[in-house]
Amino acid sequence: MVGLRRKIAERMSEANREIPHFTYVEEVDITSLESLRQHLNSKKEQGEDKLTLLPFISLALVRVLATFPQCNALYDSGRNVISRYGAVHLGIATQTPDGLKVPVVKNSEARSLNDLAAEIRRVSAAARENTAKREDLMGSTITVTSLGKQGGIASTPVINMPEVAIIGVNKAVERPVVINGQIVVRLMMNLSSSFDHRFVDGYDAAMMIQELKTLLEQPATIFISD
Repeated sequence: MVGLRRKIAERMSEANREIPHFTYVEEVDITSLESLRQHLNSKKEQGEDKLTLLPFISLALVRVLATFPQCNALYDSGRNVISRYGAVHLGIATQTPDGLKVPVVKNSEARSLNDLAAEIRRVSAAARENTAKREDLMGSTITVTSLGKQGGIASTPVINMPEVAIIGVNKAVERPVVINGQIVVRLMMNLSSSFDHRFVDGYDAAMMIQELKTLLEQPATIFISD
């Protein structure tokens, strides 16, 4: 193994060896979120880029991290120091012809939905086309990883060191669920997320994902600022 493939192997091995991963899986009803996404896309002009689910999930995550700053942090093992961040520099795990890269959307907390979507598209495309600048591939404080339609039911994502959390997005599928005693078909999606158990307690990890679930299931609340 040489080049990027070797570097990926080294980083994955180190993360798996050094970090005690705690993975938490929760299902989310995104029926209302998908309805909102389709409505917003129907208002776009012909030729405009359509919104995917990822910007909504990312924006909801930004909102949640204000309450759970211990998950938006970096650990410096050499100095034994953990630093929490107010700004959210969101890593977007991206599969490229050269292997896995993590381009970064800087200051995601200051971006609107459309701005966030545009920047995710820009940095992801640059990573795939091998035109990303060095600064586009550095400085993330938390990462989101999604395999889209290949996302499966659940996963155990490996944390992107030196971060302490990674949010895994699985595929959305229609499933029968029971609501108020009635069987109905809803669009369901699992979140499979891993946390560094040295710095994020299992309770806090679960509470963070539960709050993220609440925002995604009531998507209007994503756009309400305290």
